[in-house]
Amino acid sequence: MGKIEMKTLMAVVGIQLIYAGYFVVTKLAFDVGMNTFVFVFYRQAAASLFLAPIAIFFQWKTAPRLSFSIFIQIFMLSLFGITMSLDVVGIGLKYTSASLGAAATNTLPVITFFVAVLLRMEKVNIRSSAGMMKVGGVTLCLGGAATMALYRGPYLKLLLHNHLINNTHLQHQQLPPSTNTWIKGVALILVSNLTWAFWLVLQGGVLKRYPSKLVLTTLQCFLSTIQSFVVALVFARDPAQWKLSWNITLLSVAYCGIVVTGVAFYLQSLVVEKKGPVFLSMTTPLIMLFTILISAFIFGEIISFGSVLGALVLVGGLYFVLWGKTKEEERPNITFQPNADVEKASQLSNPDIALHPSNIKY
Repeated sequence: MGKIEMKTLMAVVGIQLIYAGYFVVTKLAFDVGMNTFVFVFYRQAAASLFLAPIAIFFQWKTAPRLSFSIFIQIFMLSLFGITMSLDVVGIGLKYTSASLGAAATNTLPVITFFVAVLLRMEKVNIRSSAGMMKVGGVTLCLGGAATMALYRGPYLKLLLHNHLINNTHLQHQQLPPSTNTWIKGVALILVSNLTWAFWLVLQGGVLKRYPSKLVLTTLQCFLSTIQSFVVALVFARDPAQWKLSWNITLLSVAYCGIVVTGVAFYLQSLVVEKKGPVFLSMTTPLIMLFTILISAFIFGEIISFGSVLGALVLVGGLYFVLWGKTKEEERPNITFQPNADVEKASQLSNPDIALHPSNIKY
């Protein structure tokens, strides 16, 4: 394997490890009592502070003029695609687990494709093998999501189940949530992915009118910071909930705002440039694998058989959709011409909007 291939492989592993760390540290912050709405505000503020000087230095002078109509569109995209999505997924993670949140990321490319079909921005020929694979993939993803939500099954006893980090604040983490709480959490995570999918599809039009990607992403982070601050003021009125201590709460904010936003963006750009977005999408299940290993072996998270089974079905559905997409694009006489905006949006597939300064994630 050449140097470029080895660098690309290491970059892919690094990306998925970073995102696995995102789910783990976020869940830990919630488990020690950090308010989910306050967390979203702090992490968006950290991301804005990190991105602002970079955007000003590299693209501010060359960025197109920001008209009022474009600003309103960006504001609404930030509200529904970032603020609402992050707030909802935060509550979902609090009700479930880091492993399930990571597993649910595999639904995002499929949901995005489904939304594009509903909006008639992408077509599916069910008479072709590629179209049948896509439809089958969507069906598998729905089945996997239902399995994770409705079937818990026995809890898996791992070889090293005693967590390496012993903290009295995290002892309750080993107790599995009730069935109703679990179902509610899964539903919220899927709703978050749905709002994210609409954001991914609809932002293509904004990108055509305002193509300065880094400035656009920074502006969305900034607007989301203001929006999430208002939401947090409504739902977190106790001043004690806003306090950041020198523990996992501060670490999670810094990690999500700087490491995920900065390092992951650079590595993603490297991989997409060398191997393309489909290759990066194919490695998405590594997030789930790394999250399970970190959560179970280090922090003692209890893993249910239903979560693992549902996640495997989800991954199967993801690969069916990607396989169908690849076969469709390889056909020499294909009449399918996806909308350029949707094609750009379909390259995105991660749970974290603040971290995509290029506006092209996966």
